[in-house]
Amino acid sequence: MDLNPPPGENYANPRICFFHVLFKAGALAFYILSALFFDSFVIIFVVTVLLSALDFWVVKNVSGRILVGLRWWNEIDDDGESVWKFECLDQESLARMNKKDSWLFWWTLYLTAVIWIFFGIFSLIRFQADYLLVVGVCLTLSIANIVGFTKCRKDAKKQIQQFASHTIANRFSSTIQSAFSAV
Repeated sequence: MDLNPPPGENYANPRICFFHVLFKAGALAFYILSALFFDSFVIIFVVTVLLSALDFWVVKNVSGRILVGLRWWNEIDDDGESVWKFECLDQESLARMNKKDSWLFWWTLYLTAVIWIFFGIFSLIRFQADYLLVVGVCLTLSIANIVGFTKCRKDAKKQIQQFASHTIANRFSSTIQSAFSAV
């Protein structure tokens, strides 16, 4: 994963990028600054988890689909079993995705989880089990999106490889057929 955003490109979806970052930053900022303004742990817990839940929903249902062309969800089948579904755009559409949008999506997704881990370690060091609960919920939501979208991306890569090998095989067989038909 490249550390620098792709040069010379603007964001194709600046509003989606804004909201993708807004709820992440909002949850983190509220968690950091809330101790200065509120004495009630309940308010801190509810607002921070609510902002993280909004971030989870926006990433899973909006920005993931628009910025990187990936989508995941869970269904319960007729037997009562949980089935994970992964969906990605076709190869042509994936190739046209804006690289800067994609870069922002992946880096903020991973960076947010790293920051929550840092806060979790800090809460452990300070023996604040209640704040560790807040961090645990937020980290769980963040990791759920990471796992879902990483599996989607792997599925997309597998589909691209299958498409490429199928296309190459078809071209190769048509070339051989045309060579033998000319003889």
